[in-house]
Amino acid sequence: MFGPGADGDGAPALIAQTERAPGQPEPAPTDKPQPVPAEKADPEDEEYDPFEKFNERMFDVNRQLDRFVLKPIAQVYRVIVPEPFEVLIANVFDNAAFVPRAGNSLLQAKWGGTARELGRFLINSTLGIGGLFDAAKYWGIEKSREDFGQTLGVWGVPPGPYLVLPLMEPMTIRDGIGRGVDAAMSPLTWVGPTWWMSLIMRGAEMVNDRALNIELFQGLEESVVDLYSAVRNGYLRRREQMIKE
Repeated sequence: MFGPGADGDGAPALIAQTERAPGQPEPAPTDKPQPVPAEKADPEDEEYDPFEKFNERMFDVNRQLDRFVLKPIAQVYRVIVPEPFEVLIANVFDNAAFVPRAGNSLLQAKWGGTARELGRFLINSTLGIGGLFDAAKYWGIEKSREDFGQTLGVWGVPPGPYLVLPLMEPMTIRDGIGRGVDAAMSPLTWVGPTWWMSLIMRGAEMVNDRALNIELFQGLEESVVDLYSAVRNGYLRRREQMIKE
């Protein structure tokens, strides 16, 4: 989103000089610098955001939905469900998500990550009482953070434009495709004979996660002036780093 001259130096572009034959007069100096063609947006840029105006509007829509719908529901939920139980519920959802994490570790040839995910699932599903407790962490077995968006990145697929849609987290086109594949791999989508049961499960996970992060979200909104740019830049840099790892 930086415009021309964002670096602030204001220096004209350097113009290469050609050699001239002996005795040939020097060319007359020009009063105006030669125009420099504007650079085109590169899809590989870290902040490739050709839909910025649309994204900003959708970002504002999501903020209002969070402010007037999701946050009040999460606040009521927190009164009903104490925080320790919220952590247990989050652990169950996290344990169920081992399938896409393990699958994507396998697709990226990260054998250690695949083994860790299988080990974590077995330990947490048994000693952790169906995933209520993260027992695997006491053995130092940390979960991997692989998803199909990262897998596509490892395979060389470019991220594409940054995109914000209503009721959804920020993404790139590549990550949006990845989320669809991960959702199809997740056991949460296999619950019940109808799609709406899976939607209810996703809604419950969203409310529980929002309740756990009420203070964090509040502090972020109060400390950042340009929240849209901060979220976008933070998301894109984090995704790039995760793929490089």
